[in-house]
Amino acid sequence: MSYSFSELDFLKPELGAEYTGSGTHFAVFSAHAEQIELCLFSPDGKKEVARLPLPKREGDIWSGYIAGVGPGTVYGYRAHGPYDPNAGHRFNSNKLLLDPYAKQVTGELTWDDALFGYQIGEDDLSFDERDSAPFTVKGVVQDPDFDWAGEEAIRRPWPDTIIYEAHVRGLTMTHPKVPDRLRGTFLGMCSDPIIDHLVKLGISAIELLPIQYFLDDRYLLENNLRNYWGYQTLGFFAPQSRYMSGDKITEIKTMVKKFHAVGIEVIMDVVYNHTAEGSEKGPTLSFRGLDNASYYILSPDDPRHTFDTTGTGNTLNAANPMVMRMVLDSLRYWVGVMHIDGFRFDLASTLGRQDMEFDRQGLFFGAIRQDPILAGVKLIAEPWDVGDGGYQVGGFPHPFREWNDKFRDDVRRFWKGDGGMVSEISQRITGSAVQFNHSDRGATSSINLLSAHDGFTLMDTVSFDDKHNEANGEENRDGHSDNHSDNMGAEGVTDNEDINKLRARRRRNMMATLMLSQGVPMILAGDELGNSQDGNNNAYCQDNEIGWTDWAGLGDPFLDFCRQAVAFRKAHPVLRQERFLTGEVSEDGRIEIAWYKPDGSFMDDGAWNDDGLQVLGVYVSRSVHAPETETMDDLFLIFNAGGDCEVHLPVVNGLKQWSRVLDTGTETDAFEVHEPENPVIVYAQSVAVFAPKGQTEPPKDATKAERRRWFQFGRRSK
Repeated sequence: MSYSFSELDFLKPELGAEYTGSGTHFAVFSAHAEQIELCLFSPDGKKEVARLPLPKREGDIWSGYIAGVGPGTVYGYRAHGPYDPNAGHRFNSNKLLLDPYAKQVTGELTWDDALFGYQIGEDDLSFDERDSAPFTVKGVVQDPDFDWAGEEAIRRPWPDTIIYEAHVRGLTMTHPKVPDRLRGTFLGMCSDPIIDHLVKLGISAIELLPIQYFLDDRYLLENNLRNYWGYQTLGFFAPQSRYMSGDKITEIKTMVKKFHAVGIEVIMDVVYNHTAEGSEKGPTLSFRGLDNASYYILSPDDPRHTFDTTGTGNTLNAANPMVMRMVLDSLRYWVGVMHIDGFRFDLASTLGRQDMEFDRQGLFFGAIRQDPILAGVKLIAEPWDVGDGGYQVGGFPHPFREWNDKFRDDVRRFWKGDGGMVSEISQRITGSAVQFNHSDRGATSSINLLSAHDGFTLMDTVSFDDKHNEANGEENRDGHSDNHSDNMGAEGVTDNEDINKLRARRRRNMMATLMLSQGVPMILAGDELGNSQDGNNNAYCQDNEIGWTDWAGLGDPFLDFCRQAVAFRKAHPVLRQERFLTGEVSEDGRIEIAWYKPDGSFMDDGAWNDDGLQVLGVYVSRSVHAPETETMDDLFLIFNAGGDCEVHLPVVNGLKQWSRVLDTGTETDAFEVHEPENPVIVYAQSVAVFAPKGQTEPPKDATKAERRRWFQFGRRSK
């Protein structure tokens, strides 16, 4: 078959390969290229059957239309232009380039020296003339049709959201009821056993580690490892092919549709801060060959070198209008075509950098906020990168929510028994107002987590004092060393029954703290099952039993506790309010929140500064600014990281009788009603929750100043 561009060529607004029903329109961006060639391949991608210069250029967009070319066509590009690394240009037409807008990627990348624009063994100023096409991946033209009948977007409010961070392969590889042929795939992820587990747990949104097309790093494969997590994106529009059981990208649409059918939103972890091409010494696979000086931030002092704020070798230049467009087009594609409900942005501070500095009013955030499609989906920032000024927890604008590592660290430290933690834990319980209560942001700005893919699992947090990353092949140098963990008497798995009981209680305490705190809770997949990674806190390359979720804990009582804790949160709206509780008192004297010492008196300066105090009580009620129509049951929460303790329950807002409704320190759920004059025993290392029995007029013996005294900690907390 002969191929040629139609004389009726027209410029479509879309970039990429767009099937029109009778042919395909190809368009790609390059500001500095002198010519772009479209290369067509045989269906197996092995033979180049046509090489055609794109005939039209307008506004740095090169395009052409070929009648008769349709879905399934395999293609790539070659870019002609200056090879001048010192000026930032690395054009090499010997290198086949993946379309940045490719909707599907086919083939397996074979690491060969021909993939590099320069000659391996020489410096990066040299020029390599070998053809890379036999070794690289290609794009595939797609048919966008899919039957979405009966599927509707959920758009669940943030206060009602409970996130579950999971890995497509990791969650499905060892589940005993997931069919072998579906393990590790999108269809396995939405199989009945997985969905049944998530529904029973009470999850409302699943956050998937990267599912956009990514590569395995060369050095990992050479060491018999693999890029398991997926933070090396090459195709921002294409799903990862290893997660498909067949060759149709409709499998990911099927997954989304099945999750939506049971009320679960789908959030994608996306990597728009860098690409898999690495530094200037990396391969030429797509962006580098199409227009290195446009797609990447280059060193202002020497454009031969990439500017790296991500620790991966390069930084995507989101300040370039066309690169920004690619990112936004990608996001809109996943929402509009794939029906994704939201995104978690890896190293999101990089996306907010303008002139190397983080700017919360920057172009990227402004573009997102004005976009009618993207402003309405869930947006979550990982609020840091490795560059100067990159740590920005609390610094992102609405509507972004942010991963809160302060919550993780302070909860671990409090339950580990570190001194002076009552002030910090009080901040985490109330949504980390010091970080987030500004610029009209709400109390759901904080994504609260105990653990995530990066770091110790919850089980490993209570089982290991030190990281054990030897399997990664870096002599245990990689991964965080400061994990605020505690092995409680034995490093790793132990047969000591007493230690195992203590570990189980601490896990209950931490999960209870997560579910009782204002903000949005996120559970790491497998934490509810007691999943361990054998002390590996950086399992990015462990596509094996270390990184996969172990389902042996399906019969563990902790799973039942997690289900109950999630259900308890859902049953008590007072735990998931949209407004920060700042300690205001209503016109009629109603208190919205108050902090107590074990003797029943308000927390004072001495107590907040007492490094030895390990017990904290908090009364939580409806915000004084909440509509009167909003009914919420009040709760009194006690967090005891010390020994057995007598606690006097408060008389507050007229509440005098309390019933213990949750207790991590006992197996019983038959709790009696308590009177204020009789102290209750709160067991060592436990969380106890009390609900009111009966209500009268607000007490008249406490002054307004006394009611507000607890708030003093907010001005002193870090």
